Amino acid sequence: MHAGTRRHTARLIPAALAAGLLLTACGTGAGSSKAAEPAAKVTVTPAGGGSAAKLGSPISVKADGGKLTAVDVKDGEGAKVPGKLTADGASWTSEGKVRPKTTYTVTTKATSTGGKESSATSTFTTEQADKVNKLTNTPGNGQTVGTGMPVSILFDHPIAKSHRAEVEKALKVTTQPHVEGAWGWVTDWSGKDRIDWRPKDYWPSGTKVSVRGGLGGINSGDSGWFARDYDFDFTIGADHKAVIDVPSHTLTMYDGGKAVGTVKGSAGSPQDPTRGGVHTVRSKNAAETMDSATIGHGDEWMLDSKWVTHLTASGTFLHSAPWNNSVGVVNNSHGCFGMTTSDAKRVYDFLTIGSTVEVKGTSSTKQTGVGNGLEVWQENWQQWQQRSALK
Repeated sequence: MHAGTRRHTARLIPAALAAGLLLTACGTGAGSSKAAEPAAKVTVTPAGGGSAAKLGSPISVKADGGKLTAVDVKDGEGAKVPGKLTADGASWTSEGKVRPKTTYTVTTKATSTGGKESSATSTFTTEQADKVNKLTNTPGNGQTVGTGMPVSILFDHPIAKSHRAEVEKALKVTTQPHVEGAWGWVTDWSGKDRIDWRPKDYWPSGTKVSVRGGLGGINSGDSGWFARDYDFDFTIGADHKAVIDVPSHTLTMYDGGKAVGTVKGSAGSPQDPTRGGVHTVRSKNAAETMDSATIGHGDEWMLDSKWVTHLTASGTFLHSAPWNNSVGVVNNSHGCFGMTTSDAKRVYDFLTIGSTVEVKGTSSTKQTGVGNGLEVWQENWQQWQQRSALK
């Protein structure tokens, strides 16, 4: 019996060991299967590498064999680059294009079709542009301006006609309340390219205006590129306007459409009549020297004036004319509207940058070019709309 018992025990041990070995083998097989599960393949474009990335494209991130669960892109200054992830998680694309000479860091998280999670970080640097195009905006950020003020953007370098539509699309004007308006391409008095946005009609007082220029990474043509975005805001102030009646030698001021005062003055002579139409106040200067050479009259005069309100870039001003003994009696200026010093100050204080001054009854047949100052009201709405590159 003892011997039999021992023989029976001996037969059980190998069976128990076999069971234990079988469990161990199963466990090892499951671990190997998990480790072999492939991660989703994530591709970033432009790719990092030894050479600088080309300009002109957005940043693109794609996942094969799974989906993206998070994409975080920052530029060299740590600013977040906005973008959109598709609903299926297959790809992510930045809102704008890569900018010149900028390093981007792309951090991603992804999940494979089998559920394996992975993360990765990559960097790339873009090439430098031959020319960086910058701009000057009018009005300035935070400024309060008159009801005739356009949004005016002056470019450092030319904008090729083939690239104007893309530049125009990147510029957005938002108003509160809503105001209808349109962009138009203009040649500035300086000869540079400019794009202005004017409302269909004059602004309502109190309108809040925001301009967003998503220009960073856009090709402006002739090897020029924009390196950044531009954002600015301004407010429309009181509805102050003026009307000059040339035959009666008067300038009448209007506040909200109501006449609030009239002053006498002298407009341009029959030889140099004041240009007609609606002008926009572009700048003001409390004291200025009137130099005849600046308007093509050689060295005929050099006169000191005060309370100078500038209309055109070519020299149509409202100003004091203490040297003129016929102010308000004879139109004898070289195109400006001259007044007594006290009346010039009254007009200077009443009109703001962006206020309009309409000249009526002049003998001038010349139309002021839109780029000769902020002269967007020299054209009607239909004419203005033809200036858009998107028409």
